[in-house]
Amino acid sequence: MHYFSYANEVLRGEEVDLRDIAESVGTPCYVYSHRTLLQHAHVLDAAWGEREHLTCYSVKACSNIAILRLFAQMGLGADIVSGGELYRALLAGFPPDKIVYSGVGKTNEEMRAALRAGIFCFNVESEAELVELNRVAQREHRRARISLRINPEIDPKTHPKTATGLKTAKFGVPHSRAVETYRRASELEWLEVIGIDAHIGSPIMSVQPFVDAAKRLVDLVGHIRAQGIDLKWIDIGGGLGITYDVEDPPTPKEWATAVGDVLNDAGLGIITEPGRSIVGNAAVLLTKVLYLKRNEDKNFVVVDAAMNDLIRPSFYDSFHRIQPVVQRGTEPFVADVVGPVCESGDFLARNRSIPRPEQGDILAVMSAGAYGFAMSSTYNSRRRAAEVMVKGDTWQVVRDRETCEDLVRGERFFTL
Repeated sequence: MHYFSYANEVLRGEEVDLRDIAESVGTPCYVYSHRTLLQHAHVLDAAWGEREHLTCYSVKACSNIAILRLFAQMGLGADIVSGGELYRALLAGFPPDKIVYSGVGKTNEEMRAALRAGIFCFNVESEAELVELNRVAQREHRRARISLRINPEIDPKTHPKTATGLKTAKFGVPHSRAVETYRRASELEWLEVIGIDAHIGSPIMSVQPFVDAAKRLVDLVGHIRAQGIDLKWIDIGGGLGITYDVEDPPTPKEWATAVGDVLNDAGLGIITEPGRSIVGNAAVLLTKVLYLKRNEDKNFVVVDAAMNDLIRPSFYDSFHRIQPVVQRGTEPFVADVVGPVCESGDFLARNRSIPRPEQGDILAVMSAGAYGFAMSSTYNSRRRAAEVMVKGDTWQVVRDRETCEDLVRGERFFTL
């Protein structure tokens, strides 16, 4: 669910008229619902009931520090994949002992920073990374707690670019080498093996891939323990889908119940890494109609948001509902909704039936919270959008729109 709805034919974020934000802040801009964020985070965490568990929000999904602080204050942990995300997580107030560090390409500098911070666990993705982390930990005289991310070779039935648990993916230790790699890890002096990890992709619209992955992990746990290696935690990742259009993903409770039944006898604490399922439907992207255009037999609605603001439609062919902020009851027509970027791939929707807008109208691109602003860029030297949080009948800018000076900050003229 989310708290964006119409009242008197005007779209509101909670109790805020979205026209007020567009007029005050300008467009494009992201608008987040405080109530939706709280609701989704609570439901995802509470789904595990009294089981020993740690819910680590996936920072990559949406990394604004106002949102991160909200989750830190709720008692959630953080799942990070870079030194920059470590910095954000610590700044937002996540306790280091609730931070897990995933990702295939951790640098020495990033490892050192995480060790010095005292994070809970590294999710190690290769044998080479094991050796390097042990070397860095030795230099720092700090033992590194680790889980091995296992590639369970499970098809999550999602977009190929977001399927991470297949044999051909770059992620994780191959299932066939898992026990041998655990044995190697247990022999490295500066590593403490505490768990096992898998993340198979996103968004996933059925519990079955999660169940299949959990079964493979539990089976491995038995073989690993037979080697005398004691595991305490099992990290089942994230990836639970959301409704963008007509999808019917499992509820968090259905997900937790199905996977929990598999994990019951493993005797392990459970770590999860939800991202999209918390923030995906907690935000909209507001954009203004610049022009209506017709080429031959095709209609175009040219708006001021572009692929640099929301790349998911161009990159993943993703569907986002597009709704008028003010409903006028106009007849629908079929058009491409496109932005100003000089790429044919710059679109928010193709061949979409929407109410015919007028020049100057404000449209809301729905379900924009996950991998929206987080994946935005300054391509075409476009300034990145502002971010706004609404809470009840109030709102606040939580990230200023970039300025032209911001675009060139750090650059220098060549003077040699």
